[in-house]
Amino acid sequence: MSSILTNGAAISALQTLRAISADLGETQRMVSSGLRVDVAADNAAYWSISTTMRADRMAVSAVADALGLGAAKTDTAYSGMNAVIDVLAEFKAKLVAAKEDGVDKAKVQAELEQLKAQVQGISTSSSFNGQNWLNTNIEQIYDIETNRASVISSFVRSPSGVSTGTMDVHLDKISLFNSTGGGLLQADPRDVKTLGGMRSLGSSSTWSGSPTVYHTETSTEWMHPRGDSGDNASFNMSFPDGAPLDFNTPGAEIKFDLILDKEYDPSALTGAYGELYDLPGPYDPGYSAASLTITKATVDAYNASWGGIVSTNEQFADLLNSLLSPHGASVSGRFTKEDPPGSNKFVRDPVTMLISTRQIHGNGNYVEIANLSSVGVSTGGLLNRYDYGDRGSGIALRFEQFTLHIDGDNADGVEVDFRFSVNGAPATTHNFNRTYINDLLGKDTGTVETAEEMVTLLKSLIDPDWPNTIIEVSASDPNYIIVKSDPSVDRKWGPSTSIGFSNIVVSIEPIPAMNFLNIDIEQNPGAVDLYIDYIEVASQRVVAGASILGSLSMRIDMQTEFTAKLMAATDRGVGRLVDADMNEASTRLKALQTQEQLAIQSLSIANASTENVIQLFR
Repeated sequence: MSSILTNGAAISALQTLRAISADLGETQRMVSSGLRVDVAADNAAYWSISTTMRADRMAVSAVADALGLGAAKTDTAYSGMNAVIDVLAEFKAKLVAAKEDGVDKAKVQAELEQLKAQVQGISTSSSFNGQNWLNTNIEQIYDIETNRASVISSFVRSPSGVSTGTMDVHLDKISLFNSTGGGLLQADPRDVKTLGGMRSLGSSSTWSGSPTVYHTETSTEWMHPRGDSGDNASFNMSFPDGAPLDFNTPGAEIKFDLILDKEYDPSALTGAYGELYDLPGPYDPGYSAASLTITKATVDAYNASWGGIVSTNEQFADLLNSLLSPHGASVSGRFTKEDPPGSNKFVRDPVTMLISTRQIHGNGNYVEIANLSSVGVSTGGLLNRYDYGDRGSGIALRFEQFTLHIDGDNADGVEVDFRFSVNGAPATTHNFNRTYINDLLGKDTGTVETAEEMVTLLKSLIDPDWPNTIIEVSASDPNYIIVKSDPSVDRKWGPSTSIGFSNIVVSIEPIPAMNFLNIDIEQNPGAVDLYIDYIEVASQRVVAGASILGSLSMRIDMQTEFTAKLMAATDRGVGRLVDADMNEASTRLKALQTQEQLAIQSLSIANASTENVIQLFR
């Protein structure tokens, strides 16, 4: 039916044309932009993902640039390290040549100075973009928070947010020279020295037990744990060689008194020595044996084959020992002497005898011969004499300030372990570190600055296991710390008394104590061997540093390759989400253009039928 009010065919044709035009416009946009999802309205989820990933891809691209910068810094430092290794090899060759007799060490030193300058020049010039890993200015080079150099290696997105990954290198492992010390060619500034007096420096490794090696600028020495032990009361006597004691003479005899193990009265002593030997009274007078007599009967009772004649010091010592041993003393006459002196050849000593206490009469340690007399024979070397043993259960520590420093990734810093014992009791193990000192003394420096602070430290460690040990600053000299067994509960003297530290281990020792730039064979010609050893060790440290840089360079190359692949993968992933299929879009575009022409013709036909109706009213 035809209507003068509504042209249904035209309306239908127009709607078709509009739909085709909309599809055609969308397809033309896809063809021109290449994107299936161009704005959020196209596909909100895909548009959001693609936008975020494009931003991440830009961040990854920045990481690739940072890796290139890091590779340049690493290669620069590595080249410098390799050059220094070559110079050090030449340096060592010069030192070896300096050992030859007749070599002018002053001229060799001049060559060494040039090589030193070359090493310095390499280290200062190994810089890229203002970054120098071989010549640093780090206040605490052993602090992993301040000695870290980083290369950006990755960009990471996770449910909790975004972050960047880094490749870290700790400059204490590769820096040759640092402004505050600690470089590979410098002394380690963390020297704890005597640990506040707990140990002392000596040139021999045999002075005391468990010493630790300690390097100085010009020598290798040893740190010995401080300790002491008591000595036994004794004294020497000289037998008259070649003048036998003939007791066959009527009335021949030797008579004397023996006094043993009386306590020592130290009240006359002063200073730190007096504090160590302090012993409250009253004092035990010890044991006395009066009028001990040697006659022919005494000799015959001991050995009748001698015929009443004592011919040697060994015989007389044996005779005295049999007489005095029940009272608590001992006598020996079996000694050797070097003859001739310096020959390292030893023969029997025909003169020397030694008398000592066996300390069976209490806490004292004492031996005395008194009221000596003889008739018809000589005294055989006996003499009026006495000797006190030593009390070894006290030591005076000369305090020296020290600091336990930061130590890399050890959060508690440098650590010290040691053992402590009194009077031969089983030793107890103790340890402390930088954190312990700071917590105990309320500090943040790890430094024990005064003798009073050292007393606080030692008491906190030792008191729980050794409550009868006194630790205090010396009243007579504030530079010393007295460590001793409490004499109010321990009055013992003699060889059974002892006190001391042992097995002291510092976690960073041994440490380099020499500076490469201070090597001087002209001023220290006797230290050439030490310098050669040092250069060998220093070279190995530099080689280890170069190895670290080589490993870092390899990892940077691997990460750079991975980053390039990651960017390509991101591009492909985003493309799959939002890129248009151009083959499909172009084909659809042609089809829609054809449909549009047909729709226009359809609309034209629909409008033409309406014109026929209008003709009826003309």
